[in-house]
Amino acid sequence: LIECCDSVWNMYGPTETTIWSCVAKLRYGSGPVTIGRPIANTEVFLLDAKLNPVPLGSEGELYIGGDGLARGYWKQPELTAEKFIAHPFSKVSGARLYRTGDLARYLPDGNLICSGRADYQVKIRGFRIELGDVESALRQHATINEAVVVAREDSVGEKNLVAYIVPQLEAVPIVGDIRNHLRQKLPEYMIPSAFVILPKLPLTPNGKVDRKALPAPDGNFLRERTYVPPNTPVEKAIAQIWSEILNVEEVGLHDNFFELGGHSLLAMRVVARLRENLGLELTIASLFESPRLSDFALLLLNEALEQNETDEDVKGVDQVSVAAL
Repeated sequence: LIECCDSVWNMYGPTETTIWSCVAKLRYGSGPVTIGRPIANTEVFLLDAKLNPVPLGSEGELYIGGDGLARGYWKQPELTAEKFIAHPFSKVSGARLYRTGDLARYLPDGNLICSGRADYQVKIRGFRIELGDVESALRQHATINEAVVVAREDSVGEKNLVAYIVPQLEAVPIVGDIRNHLRQKLPEYMIPSAFVILPKLPLTPNGKVDRKALPAPDGNFLRERTYVPPNTPVEKAIAQIWSEILNVEEVGLHDNFFELGGHSLLAMRVVARLRENLGLELTIASLFESPRLSDFALLLLNEALEQNETDEDVKGVDQVSVAAL
């Protein structure tokens, strides 16, 4: 394409800034594709969360000012106030900047290069995650047609990744296969905690995915294995605790605590509940070592055996556990 044309230009800009704000003339083999520099009568700023300019070469959110800005959104004053902010560096009364939501940085030659979306980048337990990378990996699975990933807070306010999946026609997604597929492409901290299957993704009036309309997991999401109900009083008691702490409707005998969305902070709550109600001094490591419900129930009974003097005491723990918990 470049060989048959006099020149090819990359023209960047959202509709809110009347379409074009930056331009770059592309040259074959000249390095990464940039969005270039601002056009005439246009300002561009890369700012951090406190609206301070980021250092040269660092990533910041892209804000645009100048004559090209729209007045706002038609009959949407709240959205207008959120996206069109007061210009923090202008002395002109009423001057504003448009918050694009795009992340960018300056190259040494002064050109801008985009690096993703600010609203698609999240930080979970210290790890910065680009949601688009997880979505791309999901779409490569044979049973998945569409996929969207969002970060949602759990019962203790911790963020977890939730994947929303629209399967291929007549395909039946198996979460175990999907997890194994993702582990070949992504680090463990980028694997979603929950997988929710939908017939279709909710859309905004302009055809984009409406992430705010995605339903919260209600406990009926895809599970790793076929559901097998717990049998013994101890198994049922543990299942009840996990169900409440993980906000999962049913917990089966072969379910894995961490594959149901558990993490270290929630594991602490499980251990605290067992200590409070049964007096068992378990460690968080015990749940990491035996994350499957059946194995954890066996570990709990063995721990009771060590902390009590006779088998009769262990049987007592088994019998009273449901009432105690």
